[in-house]
Amino acid sequence: MTRPADPRDAPPGPRLRIVGDDEDPWPTEPDPHTDPWHTPAPAPRPAAEAATAPPRPRTVWSAADLMATDFPEPRWAVPGFFAEGVSLLAGPPKVGKSWLSLGLGLDVAAGRPAFGSIDVEPGPVLYLALEDTLRRLKTRMGKLLAGRDAPKALTLVTEFPPLPQGGADALDRWLTQNTDPRLVVIDVFAKVRGHSAPGVAAYDADYAAIGHVKQVADRHSVATILVHHVRKMASDDFLAEVSGTNGLAGAADATLVLKRSRGKADGVLHITGRDVDEAEHALEFQPDTGSWLLLEGPAGDHTIGDTRAQILAHVRTHPGSKPMDIAAAIGVEVELTRRTCSRMARDGQLHRGPGGSYGPPLEPDTRTTP
Repeated sequence: MTRPADPRDAPPGPRLRIVGDDEDPWPTEPDPHTDPWHTPAPAPRPAAEAATAPPRPRTVWSAADLMATDFPEPRWAVPGFFAEGVSLLAGPPKVGKSWLSLGLGLDVAAGRPAFGSIDVEPGPVLYLALEDTLRRLKTRMGKLLAGRDAPKALTLVTEFPPLPQGGADALDRWLTQNTDPRLVVIDVFAKVRGHSAPGVAAYDADYAAIGHVKQVADRHSVATILVHHVRKMASDDFLAEVSGTNGLAGAADATLVLKRSRGKADGVLHITGRDVDEAEHALEFQPDTGSWLLLEGPAGDHTIGDTRAQILAHVRTHPGSKPMDIAAAIGVEVELTRRTCSRMARDGQLHRGPGGSYGPPLEPDTRTTP
């Protein structure tokens, strides 16, 4: 335990609180009279045991050398969702971002399916819960674990220095000291981004803020999630809803926005990025366990009313159907079916074919962002 500071002494530095792998805590509990992020380096380990950081990547190539080199595929913390590099996870307050990110941390650390259905590789996870107390974290984890043992591979931190003022170095040390780390979550990013230099343009400041953590994430090939907020003003383009300038999304490798939804889904996760296909995924929130589950099929199937959902389900299996055929199949009046099909085509939920027939909506362009 940390001994109390003598009131006659100088105020102690910030105290790091960790819940997780007690066999190898990080860093060692500091003396209250010192800054925990500037303690003397530990004694060197034997050469066979010493942790080593990944080598600096080569940055200058000839075109011929580059084309002749084979590179490994990106490492995924959650396949199809979170790849190595920096992912910006944004959403309005109280939408469930923290439940989602803490659940992912527990799943990846334990090697359990993420979102209830996506297989992941287990490994060390660092979760910076910078807006939570230990009591709240314990309560949430107890709900998410639902009686299962807490994974020792998950390290929880409630205080952390700003990235430009030692935070990036501390993150680099943790990643170096843990074998094959799989995921880092920073909840929320605003707590560690630090202050911008006077006179720097807003776009440049946002881009540089992401750059501090991206450099570390790229060096260790680890997926890093930055939990962030959205603007109050809604937009048809989910990227435009991310709070701040385009410098944030521009610097991040992927941007994900969790939005509330109508219909059967509780939320829709919009994704775009360099290594991930642009997509929308419908999610269902389980209030009893605090878990977000991935719903099968296109997101649009889960975000529309019952009549529209029935029509869409029918035309997916019977493309080219006309309103009279659809009405007979789903048991709805012909005129209501005709009007609903027309509105759905206008809203992009159906594709209008020749002769008054209807089919499922055309697939969007899912090419990755350069």
